[in-house]
Amino acid sequence: MSMRARGLHRLSRLLVWGWVALAVVAARRFPPPEFESDYTMPVTTTPPPRAVAWHYVDSLILVVALGLATWLALRKRSRRGLVALSLFSMVWFGFIRKGCICPIGAPQNVALALFDNGYALPLTALVFFLLPLAVALFAGRSFCAAVCPHGALQDLVLVRPVKTPLWLDQALGVLPYVFLGAGILFAATGSTFLFCRYDPFIPLFRMNGNMLMVVVGLVFLALSMVVGRPYCRFVCPYGALLRIASAVSRWRVRITPDFCTQCRLCEESCPFGAIREPVQLPVDPESVRPDRKRLLAILAATPVAIALCGWLGAQLAVPFSRLHPTVALAENYFSPSRPEAPPPVATPESLALERAAKDPEGLRAQAVQVRERFRTGGWWFGGWIALVVTVRLIVWSQRPQRTDFEPDRSACVACGRCYTSCPNERVRLGWLPPEAIPPRPAPPATAQASRS
Repeated sequence: MSMRARGLHRLSRLLVWGWVALAVVAARRFPPPEFESDYTMPVTTTPPPRAVAWHYVDSLILVVALGLATWLALRKRSRRGLVALSLFSMVWFGFIRKGCICPIGAPQNVALALFDNGYALPLTALVFFLLPLAVALFAGRSFCAAVCPHGALQDLVLVRPVKTPLWLDQALGVLPYVFLGAGILFAATGSTFLFCRYDPFIPLFRMNGNMLMVVVGLVFLALSMVVGRPYCRFVCPYGALLRIASAVSRWRVRITPDFCTQCRLCEESCPFGAIREPVQLPVDPESVRPDRKRLLAILAATPVAIALCGWLGAQLAVPFSRLHPTVALAENYFSPSRPEAPPPVATPESLALERAAKDPEGLRAQAVQVRERFRTGGWWFGGWIALVVTVRLIVWSQRPQRTDFEPDRSACVACGRCYTSCPNERVRLGWLPPEAIPPRPAPPATAQASRS
């Protein structure tokens, strides 16, 4: 190495060490700031997004689970198979996937996508929304039978079921439709996802969440020990959609594989009150005259009820719209009690007010627009509630003829409990000899006369 090269090498080393010395001195004179404080980062309750490949895996598992549940309920008639599948569904769709996205919450995603062009509907949400409904149109509530983790969790703790009176069951059955209409309204206006926000079982699946909803979930589990699926029957909004779809299903659960022995054992085995007893139509036309008058009165009152309830729903636009963040910010900003001076320490509320101060008139216009959307949606919400009530009244006023004990298509969740209660099913399984079954009962005389 030449003398010139050695000199340049030494000079470079001196420059490097000089910069290091200056950095050390600067660090001592200006030490880095300490960010330690009493503030702790909040624990999020929403699970992180799954990879795209897992979305396709979840959709495929849903397809297979629905097909298997339909086969077990309608063809195999296996209660044990349905229980095993429901346990798998509870673990996979509940504890592993953390209940997100689930069919119960998917209608909110669809509603938001229909009314907000800036929202991209996830493919998983669309599949989870449509597929169980499509199956219900043809084969009943297979999703409730063994695919829904909420229903599986409630079935797991059911130990001593108590029958609820039919009138109470029918009256509480209106609540899922009310919850469905409210959830669609708030989702379509971009306010909040009510189904997810007030789901009592999601915090249990995620092992964290709002303490109030954790307590509500535990209360539902305790109630599920004596009442069959109280959340599914009296709260679940997606269950309301499945009820509507399964009412016209082509295939449905059949209790007996042969003929009904009128033993009423299936009625005692159903913890959901879904078994309907035989009904023979009266021969005398005069005896059905009160039913016809009642039906005509309900039909005549339906338009008035829809208009009245729609007007009442529109009056709820002001309190309902306060759940929208834009309306809440506008009311806070234009409130006379708003403090003039900002707090010494910035808070999310004070920062939001600072942003609102940059364009208050624009904020006011947005809040008015949101409130008008709630007013329009309130008309639809009130009309929907009135339509649900009147349709249920019409259904209650009708007495369709039934010669056997049959499950109600809408109320039956295809759990399979009634299968082994039937003596003919026990003969099919080899548990009873054929001679143990009494002969087919003769139809009543009133039925023969009505058919003639």
